[in-house]
Amino acid sequence: MAVTSTKVISVVTFLKNDKLCIPHFQRPYKWTVKNVIQLLEDLERFKNQTSYRIGTIIVHLDKGHYNIVDGQQRTLTLCLILKAIHNSQVDLSDVTKRQVADVIQKLFDPAFKSEISKQHIRENYAEIQRRVRNMDDEVINFLLNGCELTYLVIDDLSEAFQFFDSQNSRGKELDPHDLLKAYHLRELRTEPTKDEINVTKLVQAWEDMDSKQLASLFSNFLYRIRGWSKGNSSRYFTKADINLFKGVNLNKTEKYPYTELLSFVKDHHDNPAAGGQKIEFPFQIDQTIINGTNFFEMISHYKNVFDKIRALPDNLSKDAKEIVDTINNYAGMDRTGDKYVRMIFDCALMYYLDKFGDREPSKAIVHIFIWAYSLRLEYQSLQLASVDNYIVTKMNIFKKIKDSVHKEDIFQMDLPFIQKPYESDKTTKIKDLFVKMNYCEQND
Repeated sequence: MAVTSTKVISVVTFLKNDKLCIPHFQRPYKWTVKNVIQLLEDLERFKNQTSYRIGTIIVHLDKGHYNIVDGQQRTLTLCLILKAIHNSQVDLSDVTKRQVADVIQKLFDPAFKSEISKQHIRENYAEIQRRVRNMDDEVINFLLNGCELTYLVIDDLSEAFQFFDSQNSRGKELDPHDLLKAYHLRELRTEPTKDEINVTKLVQAWEDMDSKQLASLFSNFLYRIRGWSKGNSSRYFTKADINLFKGVNLNKTEKYPYTELLSFVKDHHDNPAAGGQKIEFPFQIDQTIINGTNFFEMISHYKNVFDKIRALPDNLSKDAKEIVDTINNYAGMDRTGDKYVRMIFDCALMYYLDKFGDREPSKAIVHIFIWAYSLRLEYQSLQLASVDNYIVTKMNIFKKIKDSVHKEDIFQMDLPFIQKPYESDKTTKIKDLFVKMNYCEQND
């Protein structure tokens, strides 16, 4: 590990560095008022101690600038606290006043494009202003001189990210997709055609995505489809599962036949023939992921697919239209179990369309509906475990799609017939469709 220095420094020493930077690859500032209150209350609680360690900061030293790789949230919160103290009417000793003024003069001034960051900064600064009014000189002096940070300076960006990954894989702050962003940005830097403008565009496109929708795209769709297509249980997407989205670095890996194929496709995508238009990369959910730029393009592609999955074409068959209308409106659709069933329906339809395009979507909707909603008629109570077990051990349509060469292979699979459906007024419309399509026994 190319660590040029590791030391414990005071908050005042850390913040008096106008060469600190928030690099473009960092995620938005997401600390909430609750996090801020916890930090401020810790100052009061430990102010009588000689010192108090408040965390670790990892920076990458690059051409005289100290890019914060880990510790952004804490750093920005400390900046907000110092600004609020400086702008307040708190009665301070001359020594503390000079220290605060000295820090403010040298405090770095980051800029933010993310609306998420701006919102949290506004909310947190307002709360800090309210609480700073009640601070005394003792607490502020303790913050500046008694609070300490473990400060690591690393001069190799790849190793800085490796350290960042290992630290945060044990932490609670980062979502799995945040760790994947950091990993693929590190991989992106090995690409021969990489330039800072394209890197910034890729990161900005990622940050422009709604964070909750991005998390849902990974956890509810991409993770489960990739897992179920391999026959694996895929209930919850955690940091332990991020290797599922780490693929090959075409600039580093050995020249295997399968990587040669990936290189061939990527080269034709990146470098179209003279006069030709750049072709869209033929993404597949279950493909071997190409690290770096291709990963970010893939996620952007599936974010668009994710947004459109319920906007189906108008030229559906009568049965398919009735199915879509029913699952969008039946009485029990908002119950937890019903949401799980809708999730696997959407996942399977997304996977089918991803592989076979818009060929015979009506047939696909009918088959996937019977496969998915048979669960709703068989179980009184549905949990995620029941849904996962059904796919992995009983009828895995995802593996069927993965192994199919032609779309007809999907339509030839056996579908469940419900002999004794669970009776509920919440699912009457679902049952009626099954009866109509001859997949459920008609009650006498």
